[in-house]
Amino acid sequence: MGSLNTLSAVEAAHQIAAKKITSEALVRDCLDRIAAREVDVQAWEYLDRDGALKQARAADAGPPRGLLHGLPVGVKDLIDTVDMPTTYGSQVYAGHRPAWDAACVALMRAAGGIVMGKTVTTEFAGMYPGKTRNPHNPGHTPGGSSAGSAAAVADYMVPLAFGSQTAGSVIRPAAFCGVVGYKPSFGLISRVGVKALSDTLDTIGTIARTVPDAALLAAAVTGRSDLLVEKPLSTKPRVGICRTYEWKQVQPETVAAFENAATKLAAAGVTVKEIKLPPTYASLVQAQTDIQLVEQAQSLAHERLTYRAQISERLRDILDAGMKVSPERYDAAQTLARNCRRTLTEVFTDCDVLLAPSAPGAAPAGLDMTGDPLFSRIWTLLRVPCVNIPVATAANGLPVGLQVIGAFGSDAQTLAAAHWLHQTLNLLKA
Repeated sequence: MGSLNTLSAVEAAHQIAAKKITSEALVRDCLDRIAAREVDVQAWEYLDRDGALKQARAADAGPPRGLLHGLPVGVKDLIDTVDMPTTYGSQVYAGHRPAWDAACVALMRAAGGIVMGKTVTTEFAGMYPGKTRNPHNPGHTPGGSSAGSAAAVADYMVPLAFGSQTAGSVIRPAAFCGVVGYKPSFGLISRVGVKALSDTLDTIGTIARTVPDAALLAAAVTGRSDLLVEKPLSTKPRVGICRTYEWKQVQPETVAAFENAATKLAAAGVTVKEIKLPPTYASLVQAQTDIQLVEQAQSLAHERLTYRAQISERLRDILDAGMKVSPERYDAAQTLARNCRRTLTEVFTDCDVLLAPSAPGAAPAGLDMTGDPLFSRIWTLLRVPCVNIPVATAANGLPVGLQVIGAFGSDAQTLAAAHWLHQTLNLLKA
């Protein structure tokens, strides 16, 4: 493994700025890693080797452009790019060339980032898997729909990548692949130029190997320097232990990781409190499911009506189910969501962040499914910032993650707390 591709994004940026390394050398090491591992991981839908090297040489020859100067980035193949194909994970759009960059890509380039290529997404960011394997065990799913982004970052192919989440598509693959996934507060990163699935749920996120790296990419494309995690917290975060109403679905490895984290944090002097969500929150998973079903059936109306034979049977069934959800049921789900968002501040009265499961367990065996987004559905619906942090390893050697959740708009504080918790729990590993 080349040494430069294992650098964190923050460290690589510092070394490029100090002229200790070149962007070209970093990109070459990433390309060498891809050449060695892509046959097993299959994280890339399209790789622009020559273009990436050209961009890197230009970065080395020119003045610093921004926070991402000279850093290679993977772009989920749901996100438009003007200089390479965007297929949205579907044969319907094979070879499709957008006329523009999505806003997040344009802003990433403006900040000095280098697009390495397009990472594999599931079909229209849904449940039908792409070709990507879990880099820790190729017989297990990497999760979805941001499968390629999570796998590429986990396997040291790139330090940074974009993902997107409608139910659990940033948090779950990050958990399964053992990396950091950051789903911001709804709307923080522009969705312009990203294939829509659900207008009231879709959220653009970032995937990296550390919380400061994930924050760096988000800060660069939002212009929000407060997101940067540059100094340690002055006080330990108050942590709410939140098992959620779906706790009975967790697997033993998640139970063990969750209980171990709570015990170790308390022993380290962290204020830890058990949080019971209000009773109305017990219906949020179904509400999120209903809203997503309706909105994706509407968003993919053209594909559903024009290219029905070219989409998977699984997606056809999902879209058909969305057409059967009544307007009254959809409206009730949206009303419940709005009401719960209003009461969410009460949940954070005695804690700064919540700690909750990221997924039922480690990545399931098999490649025909991407795992269950159950433990992200309510937080996506509530529109709050969430950060997956890898905290444990299951008996089969696969990663186990937990998610750190903040109040809406508290992204900077949530990222800082997640970084502190990630570092602390790793230091306290037995």
